[in-house]
Amino acid sequence: STAASFIYRIQSLLTDFSKPSYINSHKDAYQVILDGVKGGAKEKRLAAQFIPKFFKHFPELADSAINAQLDLCEDEDVSIRRQAIKELPQFATGDNLPRVADILTQLLQSDDSAEFNLVNNALLSIFKMDAKGTLGGLFSQILQGEDIVRERAIKFLSTKLKTLPEEVLNKEVEEFILAESKKVLEDVTGEEFVLFMKILSGLKSLQTVSGRQQLVELVAEQADLEQTFNPADPDCVDRLLQCTRQAVPLFSKNVHSTKFVTYFCEHVLPNLSALTTPVEGLDIQLEVLKLLAEMSSFCGDMEKLESNLKKLFDKLLEYMPLPPEEAENGENAGGEEPKLQFSYVECLLYSFHQLGRKLPDFLTAKLNAEKLKDFKIRLQYFARGLQVYIRQLRLALQGKTGEALKTEENKIKVVALKITNNINVLIKDLFHIPPSYKSTVTLSWKPVQKADANQKRTSEDTTSSSPPKKASAGPKRDARQIYNPPSGKYSSNLGSFSYGELGSLEKLCPVTVVGSSLFSPSYPDVCWAYFCKVNGLP
Repeated sequence: STAASFIYRIQSLLTDFSKPSYINSHKDAYQVILDGVKGGAKEKRLAAQFIPKFFKHFPELADSAINAQLDLCEDEDVSIRRQAIKELPQFATGDNLPRVADILTQLLQSDDSAEFNLVNNALLSIFKMDAKGTLGGLFSQILQGEDIVRERAIKFLSTKLKTLPEEVLNKEVEEFILAESKKVLEDVTGEEFVLFMKILSGLKSLQTVSGRQQLVELVAEQADLEQTFNPADPDCVDRLLQCTRQAVPLFSKNVHSTKFVTYFCEHVLPNLSALTTPVEGLDIQLEVLKLLAEMSSFCGDMEKLESNLKKLFDKLLEYMPLPPEEAENGENAGGEEPKLQFSYVECLLYSFHQLGRKLPDFLTAKLNAEKLKDFKIRLQYFARGLQVYIRQLRLALQGKTGEALKTEENKIKVVALKITNNINVLIKDLFHIPPSYKSTVTLSWKPVQKADANQKRTSEDTTSSSPPKKASAGPKRDARQIYNPPSGKYSSNLGSFSYGELGSLEKLCPVTVVGSSLFSPSYPDVCWAYFCKVNGLP
């Protein structure tokens, strides 16, 4: 068209006479190019290409040029939009960069895959020009933008930051990310919280002991451990679990879990049976006990250690029944044998064993003789059933290797054997006189950590929760069911969260659960003397 030809001649004119003094005197010519955005498809395509090309020569027209390019980014013609987006980084100079980053962040809402990839690439390119300026635009939209823009901006940060070179993500930039993230975390959904923890835990400056301690404190603040725990409120329970799950990988011998373990002992354990959850099919009680067990390895000095150990001990007793009374004919007078819940006992016994190390005379000095005798009777009864179960599992798995062990049934039996062996080791310790707390086990759901052949295995090598070694506020978002400590709460939409392999051994394992059948005359060798013999106890 005539208009397109005219724009092309102007572009050629400005290119041919490339002296800045000449170009600057032809502001009217550049204005013609800007006006091309109001023309037809050909004029718009030329404008999308030439506006950024001469942008730096006309600073007084910077706002008009950026607005014109933005109009092209929103054009109905997808090819024009893509061309305009591709050229946007050329506008990212000086004070204009945060604005360009803001515009690109808004464009993340595009549903066109090619367009979306162009936006991602454009953002990454200006990140390398000025990381803080780019982050300013991203966080501005996260705090104040539309929900879809906020969601995609957070996902951009969680997936792309780790791809940037170290010279881009320097200490100053990481400090800026942490400061801005704290603002966002005042008002987040559960999914957003997990993504931000992923972002922050990946920062190099937070890989140190002090950095991990900062993250633990951040999680504790989100969990709001000062609030009254309401076991009947699914959102309250879920928030605590999600926050604890983010904290667990951060704990180590130098970053303690004391605050979380204390809260679980004082507020959660006494209400274990009353816990509710919005997640269908989740064994919430077992999930809580597993988290407590993982944290217990890294608990530091606890103010109310004896009181909390007593709460843990009392809860353990609930899952370690007394043997049923026998009638004169030797059969069970009460009818049904108590059910032994191995998965729960593994968690509680492990937690008690870990905390008991800090008060080794708890069983002998803090309990009266009658209470200690009662506990040993329960241990004895549990251990009898345990031996039968271990024998059955070993027999079922005998001779099976390779592919045979990969069937669903056999995988469950392998886990069951881990659980029962763990309990066996811990019971042996507690039956020493005085009780011992020296043995180390790897919790059944955790991978076994290998030690060097020439290096003695330490408690940190074998305990289950050693963390892996790795290299202005916006409007309240009530519509997204956020929580804002101390009064808000997580979104109940947890579809994207994975709780791993959940459920107790008793629900999963097809092998016979301990009951009356395991204590029938067909197992005459299952007695306390036998247990002591096979475990080398007096």
